[in-house]
Amino acid sequence: MSRLGTLHLIPVSLGEAPLERWLPAETQAIAQNLEIYIAENAKTARAFLKQVEVVRPIQDILIHTLDKRGTPTATLATWLQPLTQGQDIGLVSEAGCPAVADPGAAVVQQAHRLLAPVRAHVGPSSILLSLMASGLSGQNFAFHGYPPVKADARAKQLREWEQYSKRTRQTQIFIETPYRNEALFAALLQELQPQTQLCIARALTTDEEWVRSQTVAQWRKQAAPNFAKHPCIFLFQA
Repeated sequence: MSRLGTLHLIPVSLGEAPLERWLPAETQAIAQNLEIYIAENAKTARAFLKQVEVVRPIQDILIHTLDKRGTPTATLATWLQPLTQGQDIGLVSEAGCPAVADPGAAVVQQAHRLLAPVRAHVGPSSILLSLMASGLSGQNFAFHGYPPVKADARAKQLREWEQYSKRTRQTQIFIETPYRNEALFAALLQELQPQTQLCIARALTTDEEWVRSQTVAQWRKQAAPNFAKHPCIFLFQA
């Protein structure tokens, strides 16, 4: 039986930052030589390929784009068929680690069905980096994705997460679209209890990185952070 190709899970940048700051040299070398990629977003995938300085013209690299609503299993099986012929394939997210809070998980499942090797490479994850820097519980935590957009539903959800956190000492982690960061921050200060620990991590791994963790009461006494439409991740523990 011929060797199966490997599905390489390759992290991409969380923002504008030198490549050597967030991606090991070995992973860069692998990324440079792959001829097939599966990506959440083809445009950001091409930007990544340009940054790692691939060895062939980018237009000669095949990039399959995942459907955020769900790519059919039959389509994924077709995309991964080269693995059965010994060819390696790269999987990249729009930002950070593929298959974590990301539609790439379905690709990884399909690779396992083929019994193909799956290799996860070291690189930036905003979820783990913010948790590490927060001082909140790293033993028990949950990532929720995006909170509700509507104010009343968002307020209810924040209170429910806080109540659960208080019972279980679980860190609650979530993100928001950058232009809604200010509204989410205001809601957190309004809905959470004064003693709850709240951390905000902005623009991780970039020159604009900023992380601050303190009580809601302390946050209320000072000016709001300068979000500047940067990607942010929010964490709290009651």
